Amino acid sequence: MAEEDVVLTMDENAEDAVLRQPAETLHREELERLAEADSGPRPPGWRLSPKAVRRFVLGDEALGIARKFYGDDALVERAIVSLMGEQGLMLVGEPGTAKSMLGELFSAAISGASDLLIQGSASTSEDTIRYGWNYALLIAEGPSRRALVPSPVMQAMEAGQIVRVEEITRCPPEIQDGLISILSEKTIAIAELGRQTAVRAAPGFNVIGTANLRDRGVNEMSSAIKRRFNFETVLPIADRGFERELIGQRVAARLVGQGVEPRLSDDVLDVLVAVFSDLRSGKTAEGVALDKPTAVMSTAEAVNVAHSASLEAAYLSDGQVTGAHMARQMAGVVLKDDEADIRKFQSYVDHVVKDRARSSKAWREFYEIAHTIGRQGERQGGSR
Repeated sequence: MAEEDVVLTMDENAEDAVLRQPAETLHREELERLAEADSGPRPPGWRLSPKAVRRFVLGDEALGIARKFYGDDALVERAIVSLMGEQGLMLVGEPGTAKSMLGELFSAAISGASDLLIQGSASTSEDTIRYGWNYALLIAEGPSRRALVPSPVMQAMEAGQIVRVEEITRCPPEIQDGLISILSEKTIAIAELGRQTAVRAAPGFNVIGTANLRDRGVNEMSSAIKRRFNFETVLPIADRGFERELIGQRVAARLVGQGVEPRLSDDVLDVLVAVFSDLRSGKTAEGVALDKPTAVMSTAEAVNVAHSASLEAAYLSDGQVTGAHMARQMAGVVLKDDEADIRKFQSYVDHVVKDRARSSKAWREFYEIAHTIGRQGERQGGSR
């Protein structure tokens, strides 16, 4: 097949040939059903009523809407109320607690689009928050609206949509503070085009930010920017049944997209959820205190482990995921470059997992690999 044919084939199937669709595409049918059945009052600029937005995020069996966020339902309701008001919404929490996913779901349901996004980093510039210039046009014609390059924030203001700012504490303080007047005045003045030229936000505009609690001290938010947001802390899932259900759903969705049949038993998922929950909380279900590793033991990481274990089983084994597959894939999560974490994991395996290995095949398979991995990690740490 010629190179031109390959390009054409990819072009024809562009929508299918992506690893991840945005929420408004992935859940298009659900959003359409919700819109058809939605008779509730809608705030100006919103595609759906607040009740319908809640159903989209938390599910509605009668309408065939799947639950997408597993956690504090009241947090979802408070967040929806915040987005109807004058302040922005700031979702804070540990890594992997679905802050970004929740912001994307709100954007898809409220604005019909979640692609207005700023990824915070040390290199985030003022152009990303306000506007920049097409310098070829600027030199040729001088300052004009045609030469202006609107930021995602300005585009959201003009369209009356939500813009998301991810990892806001990764942005330099002066860039963060660029949002202060935007959130207060709902206006961006364009000084280069004259004192009367400004972009004013259309109804429906708001900002959803996320901040990682482990980034405290990187670029702390000022009190002025904090006052412009309502803060909601997204906590890890405490209910192990919820977490197991979520992991199963997420892994199944990934595997179907890769043409792999999910073969994850409840026993093996129980082992994964128990290990992550124990190490995350620093305490077993029986109340035994543990040394918590510094590694991120989030539900998102558990999904990655289960996904990798399923791929290993499908392509390098007989397809059935075992406790051994889970143990091998956990090494990349816990056993990184922190020698203290390696020792903590080994202690957990020796004192907790060893006892559980007597109770089921899944735990025994996990233990047989985990205690070997932990010993290897200790030896490697000692040789550094």
